[in-house]
Formats: sequence, C-alpha cells, structure tokens
Amino acid sequence: MRKLFALGMAAVMCLSMTACSVSTSSKTTTTAAATTSAETQAETEASEAEAAETEAASEAEKDTDLVATADYPTKPLTMIIPYGAGGTTDTWGRKLAVLLEKYLGQSITVTNQGGASGSIGSQFVKDQPSDGYTLLVCAETMGTYRTMNICDLGYDDFTVISPLVGDPKVLVVGKDSKYNTLEELLDDIKANPGKITMSHSGPGGSGHNQGLVLKELGYEVAMTSFDSGNDALLGVIGGQVDFTNPNISTLGGYIESGDVKPLAVFSSERMEAYPDIPAFTETVPESEKYLNIPYTLLSFVVNNDTPQEVVDVLKAASEKVFADPEWTEFVKANAADPVFEKYTDDASIQEFYDNWKSVICWLQYENGVAEKNPEEFGIKKIGE
Repeated sequence: MRKLFALGMAAVMCLSMTACSVSTSSKTTTTAAATTSAETQAETEASEAEAAETEAASEAEKDTDLVATADYPTKPLTMIIPYGAGGTTDTWGRKLAVLLEKYLGQSITVTNQGGASGSIGSQFVKDQPSDGYTLLVCAETMGTYRTMNICDLGYDDFTVISPLVGDPKVLVVGKDSKYNTLEELLDDIKANPGKITMSHSGPGGSGHNQGLVLKELGYEVAMTSFDSGNDALLGVIGGQVDFTNPNISTLGGYIESGDVKPLAVFSSERMEAYPDIPAFTETVPESEKYLNIPYTLLSFVVNNDTPQEVVDVLKAASEKVFADPEWTEFVKANAADPVFEKYTDDASIQEFYDNWKSVICWLQYENGVAEKNPEEFGIKKIGE
C-alpha cells in the first residue's frame, strides 16, 4: 500500500510539473507573438506614412510643374492646325498640345482647318479674342502670305511664343540614278542647263524655294510641280524626275530601305541623326547666305495683342515642354532641327524671323514667284 501511495504521489507531481511547464511555455509564446504583432503593425504604419509622404511630394512636384496663374488658363484651350491631319505641322502641333496640357493644367482641343496655304486656319485664329485660349501652330508660309498675295496676314499679326523645329530638307536621287555625289549632279546641271529635272510640291513651297536657290547659284534646273511633297518624292523613286528635296520626317524610311540616295542636307549643318550626309555648303560654300535658315519652319504663336501676362504663362509652359524628355526624344527620333534651342529671347526671335523673310521673300520676288515687292511690307534684302 505504501508503495502504491508513493507511486501515486509521484505521478501527481509529474503531472503538476508538466502542466506548469506547458503553462509557462504558452505564456512565453503568447508574449512573443504579441511583441511581433506590435512591431509588424508599427512597420506597416511607418510604411503607409512613408508612402503617403511620397505621394504628397509627388503631387507637390506636379503642382510645381504647373505654370498656370489664378487668371490663366481657367478653362480648356483650342489649338488650330492650318493644314490637314497627318502632315508635318499636324504631327508637331499635336505633340506640343499633349505636353502643354501637363504644364497649363487644362485640356487642349486640336482642330485642323486647312486650305489656301494655311491662311484659312490662320485667319480664323486672328478673328478670335486675343485672350490666349486659341493657339496656332503655323508653317513658314506665314512669312510669305503678303508677298505671294495670298492674304494680308504676316508674322507681325501674331506674337511668337517660340519657333518650334525645322524639318531638314535633303537632296536625293533614286537608287538607280547615275549620280552618287552632289558634285556629280551639279556638274551635270552646269553642263546641261534647264534639262536636269527637279520635282517639288508647288510654287512658293519650301521645295520650290530650294530650286530658286539653285538658280541664284547658277544651277538652272527644270522644275516640275507635283500635288504634294510625297508625290514629288515618289516621282524620283519611280524615275520620272532626276532629283528632289523632301523633308527628313518623310524621307527616313526611304533612306533605310535604299530606295533613294541622299546627296546632301540642304543646310549649312549636317544632321546629328545622319552624320554621313554632307551639308550642301561643304560643296557650295557660297550658298551659306541662303542656307543659314530652316526651309520648313514651324512656329507656336498667338494673336499679337494678347496680354503680356498670358504670353508669359505660355512661354513658361513652352520652356517646360522643351525640357521634357518626351519632347526631346521626339525631336531626336524625327531628326528635327531644334530651332527652339537657338532663339529663346524676344530680340533673337525677332531677328531670326526678319532674316528668314529677307532670304525667302526676296528670293521669290526676284524670281517672279511672289507678286508683291517685299519693300511694301518693310522686308529688307539680305545684308541691308
């Protein structure tokens, strides 16, 4: 009996110790779990706070990007493209509009109003209130409307927010052409005046102007007009004419495919995107005075009596756009001439447009293309 009693007591003690051990372990586990849960909650709250702070900073940065004032713009804007959809002016205008929205804080509706060399859309903008809510992206024809007797508008009817880009012109021949260099082509033109054919998109256009420059330099070519620049290019590819001078924005694919041979950039500078194509002035140095301007020029303008505070907002927004990676990459991808980088203050912008008109308007008038004397409009000859 004593043995049985002793064994019973030992068993009870063991169970008691086991129970105590489990209880202690359970308390320890619960305490550790509670500590871990608290730390996790603290970390989560810290992460959420950091995320909120980052989001707030991002929103603050967006607000900093905005250049709008309390007075302008307070409603959506309209941008007029005075040419049809899909062309050079339309492409660049729409890219500008998308990026301007980021920095003006308002939507911009882009509307195409083509016709009469861009004068119809330009006149529409001129007839709108000068409040900065109707914007215009125009081409170089704005500078020749008066001398060409198209309409009474000129650059001085508008305030230039900024020149945008030049679309470089490249002198090309077909892939099967006998000409492999600019020298070969020019020598043949000299030897056969009026017989080597050049296609262009019509009188007064940038391609036609290049033919006039060649004439001024002593190279007489037979100029053939097509309905569009693309048709003029296809005429060369198809062997109908000897050479042409399209914009690089429409030419790149044909260079890559080998359908054309580029002989020279019609400029005083080579293109960064195509550094192997020589500048025209490298072969004909005396052409410098004609080729220090872009022959296809796009500009961002508003009515000339727009309030200065509105003009200042649009200029500030444009500067933001020109520094935006989306814009700079677009410029590079299209091998465009970044004219906006070269003329940034009012004085240099005015000088640039005055020089452009001096070159082109007198070139057209003295070759019988323009009807009116540039002197009527205060346009001086080059160097005067």
